Amino acid sequence: MFYDETKMHVLNHRGKHFQVLGPLNVAGMPQGRPILVQAGASEQGREIAAASADVVYAVNDTIAGMREYYVDLKGRMAKYGRDWDDLTIMPALRPIVGRTQAEAQAKFDQLQELLDPLVGLARLHSAFGDLSGYPLDGPVPLDALGPSEIRSTAERWRARIQRENMTIRELYKLVAGGGGFHLIGTAARIADVMEEWLDAEACDGFNITPTHLPGGCEDFVSFITPELQRRGRFRTEYEGATLRENLGLKPHVNRYVRARQLKAAE
Repeated sequence: MFYDETKMHVLNHRGKHFQVLGPLNVAGMPQGRPILVQAGASEQGREIAAASADVVYAVNDTIAGMREYYVDLKGRMAKYGRDWDDLTIMPALRPIVGRTQAEAQAKFDQLQELLDPLVGLARLHSAFGDLSGYPLDGPVPLDALGPSEIRSTAERWRARIQRENMTIRELYKLVAGGGGFHLIGTAARIADVMEEWLDAEACDGFNITPTHLPGGCEDFVSFITPELQRRGRFRTEYEGATLRENLGLKPHVNRYVRARQLKAAE
């Protein structure tokens, strides 16, 4: 059978940018539709995420800040007819793990020494503009802000810069090398912090952003994954056949299937 006539739909879409009659000559995917991932903490970005995202890639380096963001974003979902669990929020986490605290710190220090200043300044450019004319070991000019579309990133860093009196070199080492929220230590220490964030309902999981590839991922799998599994915090095998299932998201039912289900229930 080439197609099921009862499931064929003519879209007849006529929008601002294109129009298409349809139908599409491919079968629907097992997970209903692709996972929609959103990033951006601006007011507009939060509304987009609350309305339509399945996963949010967040950036925050304090549990209090992440908790505030988490509650605010999930609190917006009801007005779009969505449940609290329809969205998974995953902050970026960069772990530097070792068998001992000293070993982990040595790994991090070595990576920081390899960071070229030009690379560091390039990483700051989008949020702070061109800082190449300022002394690297001088203070960060707080009047320097990048384009408005990434102001949320610059404003987030501004508070930390003021709190810690950071130099440009310290800032780019933190942004380019540390990646914002980073943890240096043993697997047990890193797992403790991950559990703390989860138990405080500051997030639903983590987006691991390794320092380097493939070593950073290999370290996580070798050290941290077994520790999380030992604590019952991470699966020992996949729970489903699709990404949607393994993220713990509800199955997606398109409007045509939903209409047939409602009709059958009447």
